[in-house]
Amino acid sequence: MRKVTFFSAAVIATTGLAATQTALAYQAGDIFVRGGVAQVEPTSDNGQLDGAELDVSDENGLTYGLGYLFTDQVGVELNSSEPFEHDLNLGGAGIGSVDRTPINLLANYYPLGGTASKVQPYVGVGVNHTEYSNAPSGLSIDDSWGATGQVGVDLALTDYLLLNGSVSYADVEADVSSGSANLGTADVDPVTIGGGITLRF
Repeated sequence: MRKVTFFSAAVIATTGLAATQTALAYQAGDIFVRGGVAQVEPTSDNGQLDGAELDVSDENGLTYGLGYLFTDQVGVELNSSEPFEHDLNLGGAGIGSVDRTPINLLANYYPLGGTASKVQPYVGVGVNHTEYSNAPSGLSIDDSWGATGQVGVDLALTDYLLLNGSVSYADVEADVSSGSANLGTADVDPVTIGGGITLRF
């Protein structure tokens, strides 16, 4: 909650700088960095471990990313976040939590890149790598690879400062074991809804 409040105050303060500057569109050679907060909502059906229903909680946290445009409309983005600490319930009983860190590499398409529009929507597809740490005692959770996609929009306040909003989905499945025994696969498949700022260089 403290993170969200701080971020909201920063956005409100930043919008005061928008004034009357004319924003330029994305162009080939642009570099951008993004930062913000996101709500992560795993799929409602997280699978079974050792015959019991698994539930993975929703969480929120800080996100960040770095991107580059090869042309006015096509670019690449690498993004990640602080570890999301998900509570785990097995068969209705809490068994602890696990930290999940997503790393995404995406190719983005900007349909209005190269135009004078202050609104710059984009879509992206790519690959997700998810790392797990601090699993409950006795459990081992394997890192995973899968496909990911996103849709988003940047709203230019100045030539270099934009507000950002995005929604992404990742195919995340993780094998869970205890010692040498395979307990099953956790289906996370998170939808991530985020907002923040983009700085364009």
